[in-house]
Amino acid sequence: MALLGATGVVGQRFVELLADHPWFALKEVAASPRSRGRAYGDAVEWLLPRPIPPQVASLQVRGAGEELASPLIFSALEATVADQVEVEYARRGHLVVSNARSHRLSPGVPLLVPEVNPDHLDLVNPTLRRGGDAGDPVSAPASGRVTGAAEAPLHNGGGIITNPNCSTIILTLALAPLHRAFGVEKVSVVTLQSISGAGRPGVSALDVQDNVIPHIAGEEEKIQVETRKILGLLTGGEVRPAPISVSAQCTRVPVLDGHTLCVSVALNEGGEDLHADHIRRSWTSFRGEPQRLGLPSAPASPVVHHPGPDYPQPRLHRDRDRGMACSVGRLRPCPILGWRFVAVGHNTLRGAAGGAVLCAELAVARGLLS
Repeated sequence: MALLGATGVVGQRFVELLADHPWFALKEVAASPRSRGRAYGDAVEWLLPRPIPPQVASLQVRGAGEELASPLIFSALEATVADQVEVEYARRGHLVVSNARSHRLSPGVPLLVPEVNPDHLDLVNPTLRRGGDAGDPVSAPASGRVTGAAEAPLHNGGGIITNPNCSTIILTLALAPLHRAFGVEKVSVVTLQSISGAGRPGVSALDVQDNVIPHIAGEEEKIQVETRKILGLLTGGEVRPAPISVSAQCTRVPVLDGHTLCVSVALNEGGEDLHADHIRRSWTSFRGEPQRLGLPSAPASPVVHHPGPDYPQPRLHRDRDRGMACSVGRLRPCPILGWRFVAVGHNTLRGAAGGAVLCAELAVARGLLS
């Protein structure tokens, strides 16, 4: 397989995860023009404790858009580049698994959390329905269908699978068991997002130290729309967004890795009469297709409940099950919506590179690649 955006923060996580992967061999890397033609080990400013895998360090960096031989491509590109480049690779017959926001809301592209909506992989077909510019809003009218997309033909079976926003992944993992068991009607979420989520150079130390920044551009809109698509129903070749009201407020906090979400939720069934143990059991018993298939990157339990009164915490729980599990706790009644809880997940592992690798594993297991 190949990796686009290999020198960035998320790209380095991909390199780390793929170094010893039992299914995938990293043979091609691509990055910005300033890195093109150099050995990966010389081009990258390596930020992770584990050394660069020697088989990757010697790879020559290609330019994004160059011809690649690998049938599977992971993309850690910035959205401004990914918008066109990923489509071109898909048109050439590659399966692109993207961490960028560019095509997440395109009707013909699955927005995948493998434990939650594996059936959405059925959207991958010889036609990629593209939306407008990556910054264009996508509307969800009364019919529930996401609109504003044109169609562009692909060739040789190529396609795009997208990994959601990091906070959206954590939120939907925590909500999916509740939605299946009781139905979710309304969600209010406040995120406390780590500085690694801003990439590099990211947030200035002078801005974030001893501070909370109550704005992350575009983040609230992503969570509100993406959550509804992921929890939506695939019918007639399209995803009808779940009829859930989602309100998000996003903040940046001085934590290195791991996003914390403070969630209040209104459930359709049971409401205030529902016992807390019913909700806890829905979390602890939750399993998805990755667990049934035994996929290499799948956590044993995608949602882990912590009973302590001050759990979960990012420093203690972000690395649970190789950083692929969502930790939940502090479940208690909410006087406005019914229930409230706290969720924690690793933003660059489960929320980015690790989540994308799991998406690719599921695609292979479902026969999208030989």
